[in-house]
Amino acid sequence: MRIDPSKLNLKEKVVKIYRVAKVVKGGRNFRFSALVVVGDENGHVGVGMGKATEVPEAIRKAVEDAKKHLIEVAVVGTTIPHDVIGEFGAGKVLLMPAKEGTGVIAGGPVRAVLELAGIKDVRSKSLGSNNSKNMVNATINGLSRLRTAEEIAKLRGKTVEEILG
Repeated sequence: MRIDPSKLNLKEKVVKIYRVAKVVKGGRNFRFSALVVVGDENGHVGVGMGKATEVPEAIRKAVEDAKKHLIEVAVVGTTIPHDVIGEFGAGKVLLMPAKEGTGVIAGGPVRAVLELAGIKDVRSKSLGSNNSKNMVNATINGLSRLRTAEEIAKLRGKTVEEILG
């Protein structure tokens, strides 16, 4: 089910701008590729890539792409419901819930995603590649796999108490 971006108050954050080159007969053609994260700081976040000859145009395209790939994140209070490892390519990100007041303990690309998803207290560790694209996508992958106790109880047809023991 797609999330309608027009109903959300989305903020955007540029994670990285890459300068990419195509080698042609007369030398190199440079373009810019932008990695952008958008989110409403309330459980919705998306990531997108855009490429153009000018930086602002690349960013605009990336924002459009990110709006098409929004996901909903299960948030419990200010943190996440459980530990999760997100994987994308060689990038792996371990996300762990944290007590209130801890803040977002995460490196650059991961921090951008977590802040725009509206998660206030979380710890993270980068395992594997620390390429920005892969780390951002691994974080999105981890967040999309989060489930609250209520959701799991509903899926299994049990009460929350039965699941939590």
